[in-house]
Amino acid sequence: MRYFWHETPVPAGLEVTQVYGWLLCPRTGRVLVQDDDGTFNLPGGTPEAWDADLTATLVREAFEENQVRVGETAYLGYQEVHRPGRAPYAQARMAGVAESFAERAPDPDGSRVYRRLMTSLEAAPGVLGWGEPAVLQAQAAARVARARWRLPVDSPPAPGYVD
Repeated sequence: MRYFWHETPVPAGLEVTQVYGWLLCPRTGRVLVQDDDGTFNLPGGTPEAWDADLTATLVREAFEENQVRVGETAYLGYQEVHRPGRAPYAQARMAGVAESFAERAPDPDGSRVYRRLMTSLEAAPGVLGWGEPAVLQAQAAARVARARWRLPVDSPPAPGYVD
């Protein structure tokens, strides 16, 4: 598979198969990475027919998976995926402010209970293991966090779990 990062709107006709978010703590500037027994991902998931838009998908999935309430959001761009035997598709990426965390609970889709690792935007791409596209996404999230929300993303505290 090949991945291409674009900081533009998803072109008409390109299917969006997922919406993931770089969710940032407004106090610490750390980003949420969900931990599924050592497999790491950003909060998010598949758009559903009843979701009004990409933001609605992110807000719903973030609460279902990680019990985090998302405040303000910003669209960052999309990752274009080229996979043998399938038409290219898009994976939307957003940034958001993690307003609060509820008590951890099972995800309604599969009953998994994820741990919530909070780490720096600089370290997150390495934790995720997504290579250069993740570095570019984290940089885009940092620009939005600094300019729009004035979050302290450049000097966050050490990583830790919010369980």
